[in-house]
Amino acid sequence: MKLKRVDQMALQKILLVDGNKSSCSEIEAVMCFLDYKVATLAVDQLQKESTKAPSALVLLTEGVDLSSDTMQRYFSRAAQHPCIYIYNKGQSAKIPKTLSNHIIPLEWPTNYQAFMGVLRQRQLTQSELDEKVSKRSKELFRSLVGHSQEINRVRELIQQVCDSEATVLILGESGTGKEVIARNIHDHSARGKRAFVPINCGAIPGELLESELFGHEKGAFTGALTARQGRFELAEGGTLFLDEIGDMPMQMQVKLLRVLQERTFERVGGNKLIHCNVRVLAATHRDLHAEIEKGNFREDLFYRLDVFPITIAPLRDRVEDIPMLISELVQRVEQQQQGAVRFTSAALRALSQHNWPGNVRELSNLVERLSITHAFSVVDTKDLPEKFQRYVGSVETGSEGADKIEGAETNGVDTATDQLTAHRPNAPLAGILPESGLDLKEHLYQLEGTLIQQALDETQGVVAHAAKKLNMRRTTLVEKMRKHELNRQE
Repeated sequence: MKLKRVDQMALQKILLVDGNKSSCSEIEAVMCFLDYKVATLAVDQLQKESTKAPSALVLLTEGVDLSSDTMQRYFSRAAQHPCIYIYNKGQSAKIPKTLSNHIIPLEWPTNYQAFMGVLRQRQLTQSELDEKVSKRSKELFRSLVGHSQEINRVRELIQQVCDSEATVLILGESGTGKEVIARNIHDHSARGKRAFVPINCGAIPGELLESELFGHEKGAFTGALTARQGRFELAEGGTLFLDEIGDMPMQMQVKLLRVLQERTFERVGGNKLIHCNVRVLAATHRDLHAEIEKGNFREDLFYRLDVFPITIAPLRDRVEDIPMLISELVQRVEQQQQGAVRFTSAALRALSQHNWPGNVRELSNLVERLSITHAFSVVDTKDLPEKFQRYVGSVETGSEGADKIEGAETNGVDTATDQLTAHRPNAPLAGILPESGLDLKEHLYQLEGTLIQQALDETQGVVAHAAKKLNMRRTTLVEKMRKHELNRQE
């Protein structure tokens, strides 16, 4: 009994999914005898109940069809929670390969030792996945710049879907960062070490798009002097990102739908059937519902792509992210040795009032332009381009230079570079606390990691020199590097 209580510490409730009534009754009786709280439910109730009790142990009986649409939707959102699949003795566990890392098989009838062994395996697997999710969230925080509720929502969606094989449709205006989302999904998925192959469906003429996607055989058309692989073959085992899918010609939509359904295709001019193992991510700035009504987009293809939609808001709807985005863009410009630039608080407030029709891409172009025209100097409101001057009157700028970075000087590259330390992501220089607030702990954690990485970069990875630059003991820096998973070679 003592052993039983120890094993139950992390698993008090069991969700028993009814696939076989006779075995369910037996399992429920055994679990109740072991003092577990058992809730027997139908397959279509699993998603709702698991949301209410996210730490519950899920037992799937043999009659549950793991490949059904309902179960696929569940695993696309909750694949990070390992389940136990109970199958009858003498039978084989029918577990799809894509779910093998998330489902632990258990033969039934079983004995106490075997069951407790599976429970321990489940708890260990959950612990490893929790650690993976924790590490992933830190990486997502750095790559998806911002602390607005919108960005946090997108991060949560990426974490939910990246471990599954579900098709993702990313929606948002041009320049909002749809490809950044797609790359994050790929990088944090099981396919992360394989190829990520992007293609812009709107940038390639319709008559050439089929060859780009599926490849062609020698002599398939004029100019096809050799056989050539298409993007589907190049992405084998990895991810294919179809950007601007809303601009794809109608005849190509039919062929793409067939590939998504059958996972097979033929090269242009060929008759050999090629099987593909590719995860498809798609993105568009268009309203696909409106395009369907106009007859420009196939409704059946839309539903095939729209398994897990992610919408990213335009920059004008998340202005609290602008200071942090500027900090990140300044850092990138500096790393590319294209100059450096700083912004006063008044300038940041003026930029935050702009509508940004070009979104992050427009902001990036502005920072790059100012890093050339005002290299190694401070940008105030008067230095902003003409279209931003209309916002200056509504910004309290104070006396000239009063809002400039404290202690800033512009008489040398080193001084300007040192001052840019305050302009890292999440830096206090942003000076604008969003109305919705922010996670201060994560904010400071990211700032600390960014400054440590900069010190290591500037000292060529010499920890002793970096510690001196940060005014801390070498052992303390080593411990913080371990906490942030930094090393000298990064």
